[in-house]
Amino acid sequence: MKALVLFSGGVDSTTCLAIAVEKYGKEEVIALSVYYGQKHDKEIQAAKKIADYYGVKWKELDLSEIFEGSDCSLLKSSDEAIPEESYSEQLRKTDGKPVTTYVPFRNGLFISCGASIALSNGCCEMFYGAHSDDAAGNAYPDCSSDFNEAISRAVYVGSGNELRVTAPFVGMNKAQVVKEGLRLGVPYKMTWSCYEGGDRPCGKCGTCRDRAAAFLANGIVE
Repeated sequence: MKALVLFSGGVDSTTCLAIAVEKYGKEEVIALSVYYGQKHDKEIQAAKKIADYYGVKWKELDLSEIFEGSDCSLLKSSDEAIPEESYSEQLRKTDGKPVTTYVPFRNGLFISCGASIALSNGCCEMFYGAHSDDAAGNAYPDCSSDFNEAISRAVYVGSGNELRVTAPFVGMNKAQVVKEGLRLGVPYKMTWSCYEGGDRPCGKCGTCRDRAAAFLANGIVE
């Protein structure tokens, strides 16, 4: 039996990859990375290197055309600047709507495409790295427990009960994800989280701030 991991090359998806390798063995794991028109390809570069590190099969999928016309600040098609604030600060300005770095229904799209690829390659389980910090305050609604339950049920039924969707961190915060990754020996120095594409992480965007806080909660200053 095989597993497919939706794999961005960041902290959460790399920890998912480590869990899948521990459970199935590297020969039975596929890492799927998606280019969706993001302003940089640093995370794709990181994903390929980490897949090589673990010795798993790596696939890349281009879905950038689907998001053409979106004003999401992560996308090349948008003139919006990426906010240099924490998610809680951003949410105070959105009136309960998702933050500007929310890519429209991204996890729903990735999971749907991933399900087809997983089934085509004989996989019985698909992992993705949603966690409660991203879902908090409706920042990223497709990271919530409600979303996960609905999409997991849809994939299971739609696959003829052949494919299960697993979000091992959906009830955990990012600090707990890092704690699990440290137990598994995840090579976090190889991961990339920053929304900017510079030589070094900016340290100011929402995901940089979340990452730093998660490591600090585990006694680590990157």
